[in-house]
Amino acid sequence: MQIDQNLSNFSDLAVQTAFVVYCVALLMSLLYYGRIRSLIEARRVGRSEASKVLVGAGAEAGTATGSDAATGTGATDASTDYEAEAASAAATMSEEKVAEKERKLDKLGGMTSSLMWVGIALHAAAIVLRGLATGRFPFGNLYEYVLMVSFGVLLVGNIAMQRKEWRTVWPWILTPVLALMFYGSTKLYAESAPVVPALQSHWLPIHVTVVSLGASIGIISGIISLLTLLRQWQPKNAERGIFGALAYPLPSAAKIDRLAYRLAVITLPTLGLGIILGAIWAESAWGRFWGWDPKETMSFATWILYAAYLHARATPAFRKAAPWINVLAMAAMVFNLFFINMVVSGLHSYAGLN
Repeated sequence: MQIDQNLSNFSDLAVQTAFVVYCVALLMSLLYYGRIRSLIEARRVGRSEASKVLVGAGAEAGTATGSDAATGTGATDASTDYEAEAASAAATMSEEKVAEKERKLDKLGGMTSSLMWVGIALHAAAIVLRGLATGRFPFGNLYEYVLMVSFGVLLVGNIAMQRKEWRTVWPWILTPVLALMFYGSTKLYAESAPVVPALQSHWLPIHVTVVSLGASIGIISGIISLLTLLRQWQPKNAERGIFGALAYPLPSAAKIDRLAYRLAVITLPTLGLGIILGAIWAESAWGRFWGWDPKETMSFATWILYAAYLHARATPAFRKAAPWINVLAMAAMVFNLFFINMVVSGLHSYAGLN
């Protein structure tokens, strides 16, 4: 089929524009990350001052009561009331400052989220235009696969982390995804072209879509598990040093770990389904379901690691090791994506570049 070069150029332009939008979103998320720290500190100071006011007011009230009983006068009542009112006014002013900071921060977070959706829309347009330009599903080479996986990571991430408390995770997601997009668009870029004969099958969109979706969710889960390890090392309210400053704005380790687990619960069956669909395609293309090809073997090993993570997460004796297993599963997936496709020779080697 003839390639529509105009649509292909528009696809490349959409990728570049989405990349720029994501970069702006990353800068804004980093600004949010820094400012949320000052807000958390202001809240902690406010709570500390409020408790001191309550304790001080109680002590003064007790002293005043004892004095009144001894002298029979209420001379200290007026000063005690005045001090209590002054302390209450100071606490109210502090609360108003914290509320104002929070409103400004919410506005910044909302703008970042909106930018993310703009970037995701442009990213989706790039994928669709690439498919229309080639007259096929855009899963024919490693560049297109990276484009699909990075889109899946950001889309799933934006859906899974809609709540305000997860906005501090965005820099940790965006940074590796932007690095992946940059590498894919420079080193892995392939001109729009028909796929090799072995990929001219109706199984291509089915198998690759499911696998890329599983990979996208698994990558997010692995990154979240990395943050779990950071938070376990730097517990909430007990942060110290440079890594403590990095962990300071993040939610608690237990909360982060729950999100990683929920994502991995989806990753395991999705990747498993992708492997099964790939085996069915292999039988129709090569006359066998499984041949221990490097890509097949590494995919199965990755699936085993995700199964091991879920098992460890549900077993009290191995729960502390669970995040490490999830990070290892993510590393295996990235290894499979690059090293197996680009270095190791096998039946899936044609999936690298046109």
